[in-house]
Amino acid sequence: MSRYARWHRTEYRESTRIAVTLLAGPVFLGLLPFLVAGIGPRLDRRLGLPRLRIGAAGRVLGGLLTAAGFSLGLWSVYTQLDRGRGTPLPVMPTQELLTDGPFRYCRNPMTLGAILAYLGIGITARTPAGIALVLSFAASLLVYLKGLEEGELAERFGDAYLAYKRETPFIVPGL
Repeated sequence: MSRYARWHRTEYRESTRIAVTLLAGPVFLGLLPFLVAGIGPRLDRRLGLPRLRIGAAGRVLGGLLTAAGFSLGLWSVYTQLDRGRGTPLPVMPTQELLTDGPFRYCRNPMTLGAILAYLGIGITARTPAGIALVLSFAASLLVYLKGLEEGELAERFGDAYLAYKRETPFIVPGL
């Protein structure tokens, strides 16, 4: 039995799930956006990269991506806390296989939301290095999801997950 399956055997109280999720929040809502918008421009200068020339329409697009991404991510987290009786963190996984809410459109809506939000921040900040950081983060996250999480979900939820996997797109929503 994998450690993920062992972690799944413990269901935590709602107050504990919320507290742990709130403790992780500053990383995803503060640190990672800071890396993109704060460190990205510094890397641009250090590497001699020009700022992106995107104009007002590009900034609006970046803002829309950021808002849509954070909204999708927060909806996913709420669904995991409420209906899934778990958290986004592997150490407190959901107790139920989630196939409704944002999970009816793609299997990884929180990841999609994070990628869109951070990409929007990079576009708005006009930083090529920040966008490269986002793409590197996205690639790493997708490798983790494909390499570890999908196997863990199949182990925990069996045929129900395999059927969901066959019917629901990985990351790009089926609308």
